[in-house]
Amino acid sequence: QVQLVESGGGLVQAGGSLRLSCAASGSINTMGWHRQAPGKQRELVALITSGGRTVYADSVKGRFTISRDNAKNTVTVYLQMNSLKPEDTAVYYCYADPDFTITRYWGQGTQVTVSS
Repeated sequence: QVQLVESGGGLVQAGGSLRLSCAASGSINTMGWHRQAPGKQRELVALITSGGRTVYADSVKGRFTISRDNAKNTVTVYLQMNSLKPEDTAVYYCYADPDFTITRYWGQGTQVTVSS
């Protein structure tokens, strides 16, 4: 069982910055973030593999940066969000794909609200 602990999020004005973090226990392959705005489907924001390869949604390229810190039994992923826009308002969910299993684990979600 993998447990994810998210932190960060909150309310910020347009143009501001926030940083989300998510810590996962165990041997983790890929981690990333999805988001879901009211009335919309959940969408991928960014992911990072164990090898450091990153993928970003077109809507956040150049503004968001995902990074990863691999400790002994804990992997922490960060999402630095700059130049935030009102359309970035959503609940952000961290996920982790552990090694040796196809099960994906999700964090509890954290609210990001960007005011105009």
